[in-house]
Amino acid sequence: MKKKSSKVFPKQFSEEELKNKLDPQSYHVLREKGTERPFTGQYYLNKDTGIYECKVCGNEIFHSSKKYDSGCGWPSFTEPVSKDAIEVHMDYSHFMVREEILCGQCGSHLGHRFPDGPKDQGGIRYCINSVSMNFKNE
Repeated sequence: MKKKSSKVFPKQFSEEELKNKLDPQSYHVLREKGTERPFTGQYYLNKDTGIYECKVCGNEIFHSSKKYDSGCGWPSFTEPVSKDAIEVHMDYSHFMVREEILCGQCGSHLGHRFPDGPKDQGGIRYCINSVSMNFKNE
């Protein structure tokens, strides 16, 4: 069971607005806490320089300089652009204990955080669904 966040996020959207704004797969991931299939995401192999933003609200969440190839099949990052860019919540779904990553501004589901990242960069891996983000070149 996935716990809903009790936090009131600064940016609020109605479900009707979001269903009109997002394609079905993005809506499923961002609002229903789904996931995209590994190795299929638009940004999995992206090597361009720029900022990854929340697809719902435009909040800047990750910089490309913190992206690396973890081999897991999803875009992976070592840290967000700021401490407030994301929220971390415990996720007990699918008989696992994981740390869910939410957008710090609108609370949309982005992915999960794991303790198996590069040791020389803090040891954390932010595993993020491509469909939860937009990319803006610098």
